[in-house]
Amino acid sequence: MDVEKVFHMTGGVGETSYSRNSSLQKAASEMVKHITLETVEEVYLATKPKSIGIADLGCSSGPNTLSNIKDILDKIEGTSSNKLKQSAPEFRVFLNDLPTNDFNAIFQALPEFHQWLKQKDGSGHENKGTNSNIYVAAYPGSFYGRLFPDHCLHFIYSSYSLHWLSKVPRGLYDEQGNSLNKNSIYISENSPCEVSKVYFDQFKEDLSLFLQSRSDELVSGGKMVLILLGREGFNHVDRGNAFFWKILYQALTNLISKGEVEKEKLDSYEVHFYAPCKEEIEEVARENGCFEVERLEMFEIEKTIGKGISYGTMVAMTVRSIQESMLAHHFGETIIEGLFKEYGRLVDEEMAKEEIRPITFLLVLRKP
Repeated sequence: MDVEKVFHMTGGVGETSYSRNSSLQKAASEMVKHITLETVEEVYLATKPKSIGIADLGCSSGPNTLSNIKDILDKIEGTSSNKLKQSAPEFRVFLNDLPTNDFNAIFQALPEFHQWLKQKDGSGHENKGTNSNIYVAAYPGSFYGRLFPDHCLHFIYSSYSLHWLSKVPRGLYDEQGNSLNKNSIYISENSPCEVSKVYFDQFKEDLSLFLQSRSDELVSGGKMVLILLGREGFNHVDRGNAFFWKILYQALTNLISKGEVEKEKLDSYEVHFYAPCKEEIEEVARENGCFEVERLEMFEIEKTIGKGISYGTMVAMTVRSIQESMLAHHFGETIIEGLFKEYGRLVDEEMAKEEIRPITFLLVLRKP
C-alpha cells in the first residue's frame, strides 16, 4: 500500500471528519502551548528577521491548523511591540501535509483568518500591520525528505504527525509477501521478537531523514517544536498507545466471526505507526547530530468526554477520522461503521477494567 497516496485524515466538516473529531489533539497542543510560544519568541529575539518563515508540518485540515498559526503570530507581534518596540516582521506561513489532505478546507477558512487579522485588539486599536504582510501557502508532500529551499525557515511546528511512518516496514513480510505479524496489526504480546526491531528501524530511518531535511531548511538558531505519541518505557506491550491498536485488532477479529472481514485480509494488514520511548528519540537525535535537544518531556492528556457520549465513543470517532482512509482502502468501506461501533464498545469495556494511558512527547530542537 502506498501510504503517501492513500493516507489522509477524513476531510470536510461532517460528523466523522477530522475537523469535528480532533479535540484530543487540540487538548495536547493547549497543554504545551506555553512552551511552543516561548520557543517561538526565543527564535524571534535571537534572529530578529525582517521576514520570518514558519512551517506547520502535518497540518491536516481541521480548526487546529489556523488556530495554532494565530497563536504564533500573536506571540511574535506582541514581542515586536512590547520588547523590541518595532513593527512586526513579514510572515511566511507554510502549511504542509500529504497531497491527499483536504487543503480546500484550509483555503475556505482563510477569509475568516484574514478577518481575524483586521480585528481590533483588546485596547480598541486596530490590529494594523498584520493583514498585508502575512503570506500563507500550502506545501503538499511527505516531510520525510526536502520540502523547502535552503535556510528559509525560522520555526517549525509539528503536532501528532511524526509517529506516522513513511511506509509500513518492508521487513514485516517474508519473500512471498506473507506477514510475519499475523496475530496483530502492530506490536503486541503475540508479535515475533523481530517485529519491534523492524518497526524501530523504520522509525529511525524516517526521523533521521526528517531531521536532516529540516536542518537544511532552517536558519542557524532556528528551532522546532515536535509533538508525537510515544511510550513510557522500553516495553512495547503496555496499556498505552499500543493497546489501542490491540483493541482495533480485536474489533476486526470480531468482524471475522460475523463474516464481514476475511481472515486473510486481516493477516496482511499492518499499521504504519511507531510509538517511540524517550531513549529512542534521544538516540536518533544524537546519532543524527543536526540539532541540539533543548527539551524532551512526556505528558498525558486529561481525559475529557463530550456531552452524552462515552470515552470509548470519543476515542473511536477520533481514530476513525485518522484511520478510515487506510482501513477502507484495505478492507472496503462497508465495514467502517460497524467496526468503529465495536471498537468504541471495546475501549469502554477495557476502561472499566483498568485505565488506558496513552503517552505524548514534546520535543524542542535547536539548529546550532
